[in-house]
Amino acid sequence: MSPMARPLVTLVAAVVSAMAFLAACAETETVVSEDEATVQRVADGDSIVLRGGDRVRLLQIDAPELGGGECYGRDALRELERMLRPGDAIVLESDPRLDRFDRYRRLLRYVRSAATNVNVELVRRGAATPYFRRGKRGRHADTLLDAVDDARGERRGLWGACHVSWDPNKQVETRRR
Repeated sequence: MSPMARPLVTLVAAVVSAMAFLAACAETETVVSEDEATVQRVADGDSIVLRGGDRVRLLQIDAPELGGGECYGRDALRELERMLRPGDAIVLESDPRLDRFDRYRRLLRYVRSAATNVNVELVRRGAATPYFRRGKRGRHADTLLDAVDDARGERRGLWGACHVSWDPNKQVETRRR
């Protein structure tokens, strides 16, 4: 091999290696992790505490707050309590497109109980709305948007009980009628 060809061969080998590394990284980013857990208690309409103390914020949804006079906060809490009871076995599903923790160090996860995606079901029942923080849409975004359309159309939950200010890229605001 000529001395002039060696740098070119080295460069091609480096480019091929870099491409293989980037392809492996891209594959890793699309992998969804699922972990089994046990419910200790429901904290509010969109968060739970697991046995062992970890806190989970249900991903891509927002329920009215308990304090501050928001409409439907206690109802949203009760709805989630009906769906998840202490001792229930659940599956926590991460979304590789989104953050894994929030600023309070809570796990950000979709929650499944049996075959039910709890996040989607809360929106379908009108106890929560889709919330795409920073405009980022996760793997269940379309399903969440379909569920909110159903709830709004049927005036389920907060949609029938409250004045609702909602934009999918902002937290929901509710007030009594």
